[in-house]
Amino acid sequence: MIRFLLMVNRQGQTRLSRYYSDVELRLRQSLEAEVVYRCLSRTKDQCSFVEYQDYKLVYRQYAGLFIVVGVTDDENELSIFEMIHNFVEVLDKYFSRVIMFNLDRVHIILDEMIQNGNIVETNRSRILAPLSAIDKICDG
Repeated sequence: MIRFLLMVNRQGQTRLSRYYSDVELRLRQSLEAEVVYRCLSRTKDQCSFVEYQDYKLVYRQYAGLFIVVGVTDDENELSIFEMIHNFVEVLDKYFSRVIMFNLDRVHIILDEMIQNGNIVETNRSRILAPLSAIDKICDG
């Protein structure tokens, strides 16, 4: 099960966070700081899977952005690794470049892909269908 997803820049600043299990607000900042440190301090030659407390961390780097997913021990790391790539491809298909000004749209994409910590959709056109409908309403 997916516990959380973070999008972090190279400086370690969290740009987006989505939690799928209860983590107290006061603990989120320290959890994110430690998770980001663990992932960003690794070299490109090291594996993209990291054990941390009761999580497995799966991360990928795209230019200056890191996407980190914390999962339970019973989750398949490779499927999460591919889900991250699929997520980035969907973002790339919908946005031409800048996504930081459209975080509401990123949350919609995440909600279409992941519900209650489980991957429910991987088809790009199905993921983007609600956004296309919203865009038609806004333009029309």
